[in-house]
Amino acid sequence: MKTQDSFDKQAICRLCDSKSKLFHQSETSRFFKCPTCKGIFVDSSYLLDAETEEERYQAHNNDTTDPRYRKFVSPITGAVQASFRDSHLGLDFGCGSGPVITEVLREKGYQINTYDPFFDYRPEVLNEKYHFIACCEVAEHFHQPAKEFKLLKKLLHPKGSLFIMTDLFKGEIDFAEWYYKNDPTHVFFYQNDTFEWICKHFDFEKFEISGRLTTLYNK
Repeated sequence: MKTQDSFDKQAICRLCDSKSKLFHQSETSRFFKCPTCKGIFVDSSYLLDAETEEERYQAHNNDTTDPRYRKFVSPITGAVQASFRDSHLGLDFGCGSGPVITEVLREKGYQINTYDPFFDYRPEVLNEKYHFIACCEVAEHFHQPAKEFKLLKKLLHPKGSLFIMTDLFKGEIDFAEWYYKNDPTHVFFYQNDTFEWICKHFDFEKFEISGRLTTLYNK
């Protein structure tokens, strides 16, 4: 077991493979910041195993009928309804145990598949192509974000959209006091520059950020 002094001061970014320096260390975790994609990520030695991670998710109370929950996801459901017809096929990627985005959109007549590695493991839906993909409060949980974004890009039709909700880190935030890092299942954090890198590297046409919602537009 490593002592506090023997920990590495560098790590390889799990999004872009760049050498990254130690950014912040707390009593419970260590975080590195990538100089290339500007992502901030948890030391791999602190990543939870699948069983522990699932136990954490089981504790979430995701009631799809809760008006507050529906309002929270409304940036995605509203964007879908503004950009796509109900004849278009969508995917709720990382839908969790309470797929509220799916429920809201199906009530509006939309066709949408669900996928979650813990609660709705149906790998067959990853063989389809989608006009839109919703990824709500999921991207910060990616242990291997490069692998996940490669998959998400592959799943999109031309001119499709990837809707991602996550809390972005901004320079004026005191990371030591930032609530979002305190959840041990939150292991990769994004900045505006990170999504700019994702957009270019994975060959999206453009991206837009509005509050917690980032939209990546396929070519």
